[in-house]
Amino acid sequence: MPATLRALRHRNFQLFFSGQLISLIGTWMQSVAQSWLVYRLTGSSLLLGSVGFASQFPVFLVAPLGGIVADSWNRQRVVIATQTASMALALVLALLTLTRVVEVWHIFVLAALLGVVNAFDIPGRQAFLVDMVGKEDLMNAIALNSSMFNGARILGPAIAGVLVAKIGEGWCFFANGVSYIAVIVGLCMMRVRPSSPASEASPLAHLKEGFHFAYHAAPIRAILLLLGLVSLVAMPYTVLMPIFADKILHGGARALGILMGATGVGALFGALTLAAKTEVRGLGRWVALACGGFGISLILFAFSRNLWLSVCLLLPVGFSMMLQMSSSNTLIQAMVPDHLRGRVMAVYSMMFMGMAPFGAFFAGALADRVGAPVTLSLGAIAAIGGAALFWLRLPKIRVEARRLIVAQSMAGGDPAEMTTRMAED
Repeated sequence: MPATLRALRHRNFQLFFSGQLISLIGTWMQSVAQSWLVYRLTGSSLLLGSVGFASQFPVFLVAPLGGIVADSWNRQRVVIATQTASMALALVLALLTLTRVVEVWHIFVLAALLGVVNAFDIPGRQAFLVDMVGKEDLMNAIALNSSMFNGARILGPAIAGVLVAKIGEGWCFFANGVSYIAVIVGLCMMRVRPSSPASEASPLAHLKEGFHFAYHAAPIRAILLLLGLVSLVAMPYTVLMPIFADKILHGGARALGILMGATGVGALFGALTLAAKTEVRGLGRWVALACGGFGISLILFAFSRNLWLSVCLLLPVGFSMMLQMSSSNTLIQAMVPDHLRGRVMAVYSMMFMGMAPFGAFFAGALADRVGAPVTLSLGAIAAIGGAALFWLRLPKIRVEARRLIVAQSMAGGDPAEMTTRMAED
């Protein structure tokens, strides 16, 4: 346990962890309530996918600019600004819903604006982790951050399922807006040494530098391509979850909260599994195996017609998904230089969240034609194929991965010794 929680010895991360945990519970409450609101107003799987597209497509477009900001400006202030903007958008949605004037186009506009905010928040927050804990505990901080995210995923949807059924979606949006106060206060209380700004070059030169490094570093490129594939074809299962909860499992909003919470339980265990790991060797294999397990679990879930069997099948779905995402994040941050961290994490954001809106849109459209189970199964098969290709390429990219990790001194100790140890894998 001390090894699993070692990043919490840093005061700044303690403040971040406690405030973000409260805020993320509200975020997951809003996510579930918003999906149910769209489904209640329209009954359309296509519009469900379209709202997902609107909320995440800005990340694909704007994240490179967010990476430049994360490398050039004070990351603490960047994250405070993005959290404040997210709070304002949540409160606007709460006001529209509670006054019963909300329409689908309101949700689309606010979702798109939140996507723009996330395009700055994700690279800034990911790059800010190293400022809070230093390089020696960065891998653990990434894993604990994922654990926090998925611990909130357990509580948030469960609370939202009850509140939506009892008092409506608006109060979930209001609770989310209020929850941001905790993380903003925690961020303001931090004492962080400012990171070194990027070189004095044009924004275009900064942008090209980040993309150039991500593309020409073969291990990072392979991880990002697999991540983008999974986000495109397999991650849209969350967008289709209201259809499974209502039309297939016949459980309504309560079932939706239970299903999303089950995914969160599995994902929490996946993140804690990574948190207990104290070195980066072997993570490449974890990425491939987790991706394959994610696809297999999704296929089984897609054809379940029993609520509690579906809940059980979502545990390995969440576990595998989070193990792949967190291991990918850890490996990339272990290989990237500090002065490029924000921009490379922006590319990570484009692959992780930026590809998801395309997947959500296509999944919604395809589900209208062939049904949600078939749509989910096709995406899962593609994810399994991607995992197999990554596994085959792993021996070729491992040598360069070792060189990059040693160069960044992420594992500590003698670099030659670390290289020898990693070569055993």
